[in-house]
Amino acid sequence: MGTAEIGARLGVTRSRAHAITRDRDFPEPYQVLTMGSVWDAEDVERWIREHRPALAEEPEGE
Repeated sequence: MGTAEIGARLGVTRSRAHAITRDRDFPEPYQVLTMGSVWDAEDVERWIREHRPALAEEPEGE
């Protein structure tokens, strides 16, 4: 996931998402590219469950 996708997932602007991804408790990027950093979607979802539980997606089948 890139910053834009993280912002969309959290319901915040891209600028705010960029600030969130710089926080100490946010997962490290999977890779840093010239175009920007990318994160593993599972790491981001785990972070959301821990830090933004109201936005957590329900596991399939529930």
